[in-house]
Amino acid sequence: MTKKVFTDDILTSKELKITEGAPIADVARTITTEVSDIAIKKGDAFAQEITDCFVSDFEKPGDKMAHVSTFIVVDNYVYMTYYANTKEPEEDPKNQTARLAYAPIDDIENKIFIDLQTTGDTVGGKVIDMVYDTILMKKDDDTIYIMWTAQTEGNYYRFYCPFTISTKTLGEIGVNRFKVGDTVNDFSISGIKTALAANDIPCKKMYVDIGIMQKMSSRIENGERYYYTGTYSGDFTAIIKSNDLITWEYVSQPDFINDSKWENATYVLEDKVFYFVRQQFENKCGFLTAYNLLDNTWDKPIEIEDCQSRGDFILYGGELFLFHAPIDRDHIGIVKIDTEDITNSQVLLQAKMHTSCFYPFVDYYKNNELAMSYTIARKHIRLAKFTLSKYL
Repeated sequence: MTKKVFTDDILTSKELKITEGAPIADVARTITTEVSDIAIKKGDAFAQEITDCFVSDFEKPGDKMAHVSTFIVVDNYVYMTYYANTKEPEEDPKNQTARLAYAPIDDIENKIFIDLQTTGDTVGGKVIDMVYDTILMKKDDDTIYIMWTAQTEGNYYRFYCPFTISTKTLGEIGVNRFKVGDTVNDFSISGIKTALAANDIPCKKMYVDIGIMQKMSSRIENGERYYYTGTYSGDFTAIIKSNDLITWEYVSQPDFINDSKWENATYVLEDKVFYFVRQQFENKCGFLTAYNLLDNTWDKPIEIEDCQSRGDFILYGGELFLFHAPIDRDHIGIVKIDTEDITNSQVLLQAKMHTSCFYPFVDYYKNNELAMSYTIARKHIRLAKFTLSKYL
């Protein structure tokens, strides 16, 4: 390790303002799980296709637990990230490892496994106490960034490590940065809080770990390409953007009172960022809204019945789709988003899957068709391909 990993937070005398969450008082529409027979039949076909088109499992032999996948296909290789527990069959960050696995797309069982960080490792002179959500993002044609959450000295951070595709080698571990206005801190619990406070931006209650969401989407701003995604900690959920995947700038958070919690899916199309987030466990719905970048306003939300799991967007054939868990984590719902008027969004299908299907992540695989990675009972990191056009 040749570079300084951690930096001190920029101090401020201002206190962070905490806003309270509550159920949304005024929604434009509610999409329920009472769907058409056609949506159920399409769901049955989708569940069967996911079973029939199994690609591979990506957990490492000997893993006791594995969860939260992200994958990408580059130059006929499949790259997959997740976190694993090699000691016990529990989701426990005190015993977890951030991992990258990859294999040739046409020799998928010939996998290479690389552990990025395990609890107990030392980085920048600090001992890692906990390891959590692990994702990847493609930076350029020869570079993938593996990114994960880890705690040291009581503070959660977002770490990144470059992986060079051509040589299949890792670079040095660094810490992501969080920018609000002119304030730039480490992307950590304390860094986020201090940066928001310094800029008089209130936020909802933050607790436990922090996350950066897997799905990247982009737009050109002042001649530069900016990548958009979501960030969260506890009840705080927000849009962030970056032009280098290292420093992430705060964009906005929903301006209406809501019950948000944990993972927030985002997708930017032209001048709108579409936004879906789960809510508190006692709430029956997640909510869908859109942030208008030109006038900094939020659309009136619609609610979508959800078991309070993680959602994901995908742009396919020029249309935007939301994958989510409408009933429980044995179900997948696909909602076709009306990008002109979200109140006209419609359920495409609702599927009772043949296995549990935690945290689906959807991306392109072969021949401009899609694949989905997901967790089965926190035991398997599974990849299956499918053809979405069959259901349109």
